Amino acid sequence: MSYVSKVLQPGEQVLMLGKPHWIIYREAGIALVLAVLVFWFSGKSFQLNAIGWALVVASMGLAIFAAFNQWITEIAVTTKRVIYKHGFVRRMTSEMNMDKVESVIVTQSLAGRVLDYGSIHVMGTGEGMEHLHKIAAPLAVRNCIVAR
Repeated sequence: MSYVSKVLQPGEQVLMLGKPHWIIYREAGIALVLAVLVFWFSGKSFQLNAIGWALVVASMGLAIFAAFNQWITEIAVTTKRVIYKHGFVRRMTSEMNMDKVESVIVTQSLAGRVLDYGSIHVMGTGEGMEHLHKIAAPLAVRNCIVAR
């Protein structure tokens, strides 16, 4: 059972579930491409083959780490709150009531605009929520928050 479903209050409904963008696998992909290039140019060199295998192992480790981070991250917009949860054993949660939201700031780079990911910062009365980085469809999440 997810954290969001555990903390829903009576009468509260989930409007949208956000998630990290697949770009979080970028480092794993780069390591894998480097491994392929090393294998391509290694020939029968033992040292280059060892480097290639090290890059394959690093790529797998980075991919597993990114998948784990994607699994332990929950972002939800409900009828009453914006909820963000990150962590497995040591959990960090941040929630903001919708009536306390003043503005939502979306930051996207050029690559973020093309691939539809970015950072979201929900500003509230007094203080804001933690920055949510590399979020898929940040404009849709923002629109769900501000269109109440």
